[in-house]
Amino acid sequence: MIEFKNLHKRFGKLVVLDGLNLEIKKGGIFAILGPNGSGKTTLIKCLLGMVIPNKGDIIFEKKTVLRQWAYRNNLNYLPQIANFPPNLSVMELIEMVKNLRPKTSNSEELIELFGLKTSLDKKLGNLSGGTKQKVNIVLAFMFDSDLIVLDEPTNGLDPIALIHLKEIIQKEKSKGKTILITTHIMSFVEEVADEIVFLLDGKIYFKGTVDALKKQMNNENLEHAIANLIAKQYA
Repeated sequence: MIEFKNLHKRFGKLVVLDGLNLEIKKGGIFAILGPNGSGKTTLIKCLLGMVIPNKGDIIFEKKTVLRQWAYRNNLNYLPQIANFPPNLSVMELIEMVKNLRPKTSNSEELIELFGLKTSLDKKLGNLSGGTKQKVNIVLAFMFDSDLIVLDEPTNGLDPIALIHLKEIIQKEKSKGKTILITTHIMSFVEEVADEIVFLLDGKIYFKGTVDALKKQMNNENLEHAIANLIAKQYA
């Protein structure tokens, strides 16, 4: 479904992606992991068209997407930081986004699920971080798209909202959707991810299941297995 071919990106003298090659098959949950500065965010932004690579290509559903825009109507994105216009109400924001995308929305169902009915008339600038993240999730899941990209989706969520998020992710997976997740919460990765992709210094050092990484690193704890992988590369 997605193929990154020989992707290079630098910002000045800083090399962020260094000849990265990655293929993501259609259907399933893929966790993109790596320490800060490993290239995760840049990789995602290249896929979204927010960053243009210096070299290489990105193929989405068998078509190159570099400097294109129409493909983005078939993907949903949840940014790490819910940076909304503070003067808009929750409902005004939702309606504005619905007007921008020519797709049927299931926003009402998600508003009910995350208990946002009493917040619809509140200004976004007055919301707590957790409530903003719930709005963020509604915007990310209210359209039917084949690709869903979630950047740190668990930020600020209470236990009940987190349960609902996991349920939605599994529901979308059951429909054959492809879901990319970046997160630092390893328990979340172990619970939802079918495969993990581990980046370091702009290159991929592991792609496979959680169990395969644990076996390769000879460690039953995912956090320790990843720490060992990093240490091995810098040894």
